[in-house]
Parts: sequence; structure tokens; C-alpha cells
Amino acid sequence: MEFLVQKIGMSRTIDANSTPVTLLKVLQAKVCQLENGKALVAYAMHKKHNKAIEGQQKKYQLSKEFNHFATLKASQQKELGDLDLSTLETLKRVKASFKTKGRGFAGVMKRWNFQGGPAAHGSRFHRRPGSIGNREWPGRVQKGRKMAGHYGNELVTCQNEVLS
Repeated sequence: MEFLVQKIGMSRTIDANSTPVTLLKVLQAKVCQLENGKALVAYAMHKKHNKAIEGQQKKYQLSKEFNHFATLKASQQKELGDLDLSTLETLKRVKASFKTKGRGFAGVMKRWNFQGGPAAHGSRFHRRPGSIGNREWPGRVQKGRKMAGHYGNELVTCQNEVLS
């Protein structure tokens, strides 16, 4: 079973060991369509919507605040309406998928933690990646070379996260 959650913030446990915790809020969602163990779910996120969203709202008789749609795995969900949250009460561990913070185009020092070169004494090698391969053989840059590029905004999945 999948659920839509929103990160509220961070906190910590007040124990001998101070453990950082992430505070999440389960979003209110309505199941619009059930098909082959998957559910089309409408949820409220932002105020803006377009005519295509208005058409979906009329089709599924939704109020104005439900203006985003997602497809979720819903094995226990049997009928349309509000998403069944009863399975969350018994869960101890979950698999969480989320997008990382997007940082745009980043150099090798920020993206891959390269050391960089000397800062003084006439050096002109400060934040560059250095050599990226050999000469005549193989005559190309080998796959997997760490270079500057787009950093972040990737889907990350954490297994066996503890719920409390």
C-alpha cells in the first residue's frame, strides 16, 4: 500500500541518544478510480490549476482543493472515496521514496567532493576536475567518470525506515 506524505520538518528524540527524526503528514486523498491493484488518487497540494484539472474534477465529482493526481499501489483499497489509512496503525517499518533537493549545475568539488588544487603560489588549478583519461589508448573518456553536471533532484528510496 502506498500513501502520499508531506515533510513538515525535522526534530529529535529526547533520550540519552538524541536521534534525528523527520516529521511527516499524511495527505488527505480521495480514490477516484481502482484498476488492477492500482488507484488513481486526487490530493490537495497548491492553489493553481488549469482547465484539464477542472475537467478531471468534474469527471470524478471532486471539490476545488483536490487539484493534483497520482497513481498508487492500493492492494487493500476496495471502494472509491477517502483513502483507507487503517494499515498505517500496524506498520513498524516503511519504504520511503522522495526527490532530493535540486542544486542545478554543479562542479566536481560540490557534486563529487573532489579536493581541488592549491590556492596560492601561482597555481591556476583551483576547482577543476584534473585528468579525465589516458592518451592514445583508449582514446576516449571511460564510462562512469565523475564530472560536473546536474546535481540533485533525483528519486531516492530508503528501505526499512522506522515508524513511531
